[in-house]
Amino acid sequence: MKRRDFFKSAALAGLAAAFSPKAFGVTSTSKSLAVQSEPDMVAVMGGEPAAMLTRALKELGGIGHYVKKGNKVVIKPNIGWDRKPELAANTNPELIGTLVRLCKSAGASEVIVFDHTCHDWIKSYANSGIQAAVTAAGGKMVPGNDESYYREVDLPRGMNLKKAKIHQAILDCDVWFNVPVLKHHGGAKNSISMKNLMGIVWDRGVFHRNDLHQCIADTATYHKSPALNIVDAYRIMKSNGPQGKSESDVVMLKSLIISPDFVAADTASMKLFSQVQPTDISDVRHIALAEKLKVGTQNIEKLNVKRIKMN
Repeated sequence: MKRRDFFKSAALAGLAAAFSPKAFGVTSTSKSLAVQSEPDMVAVMGGEPAAMLTRALKELGGIGHYVKKGNKVVIKPNIGWDRKPELAANTNPELIGTLVRLCKSAGASEVIVFDHTCHDWIKSYANSGIQAAVTAAGGKMVPGNDESYYREVDLPRGMNLKKAKIHQAILDCDVWFNVPVLKHHGGAKNSISMKNLMGIVWDRGVFHRNDLHQCIADTATYHKSPALNIVDAYRIMKSNGPQGKSESDVVMLKSLIISPDFVAADTASMKLFSQVQPTDISDVRHIALAEKLKVGTQNIEKLNVKRIKMN
């Protein structure tokens, strides 16, 4: 068996366990589920990006639960790298295009998509496939490559990071969605929803000089939280992140995890990632640090989790 096929088989074999009630610490007969109609988290597996997102949002009350007529909406994917979609360095373009269309269908006056990229922003936007998907869906791409696009805000709950310059698109919108791709990361160990926030700030150097993990957690305390964290796990990068080197770094999982809770989303995503590449969640220190700052919870067993297997 080829190495790539081995990892794919191992991932698929582990998905059932990763999405099982036991893995999330809940059961379908839990009393908390009986009294709570809207889930705290939705985990979907076995479908294409558009279908999984549409189904998950239906379980959460529909896109209209979050986007109202006339709203200015921002979608923040990971578009940091000049890489094609098959390398899973960036968020899946079909997922982003679908979310743009859904927001427009709910009556959004405009839907803006951006990232503060690491590679050249023009090449990253184009070669990730995200620019074409957004444009086709009626959204608007804006750059994040100049300091003039950012304004300083206070982070009073932060430990190491007390202020940050955040992109004006986030500051001026009515609602925003955080849409990271699940992948390995050399510095942060894993890049998920909280790590994706480094793409909304201007000065990322301060993160690396002042404890990367604590600064990630500090940024997650910003009061204007995303309506949802939508973790793209259709393809995941199991190694050589954040850019990846080849398709041998990628495993196809066809999964999606959604929650308004940063910490819960990242905790569940780590359970999924660990089925492919054994990783100790304690190494991804910003998850526990954010929980200490009361950003969210790692206690998924106390949440109402809706698990969906599409085929």
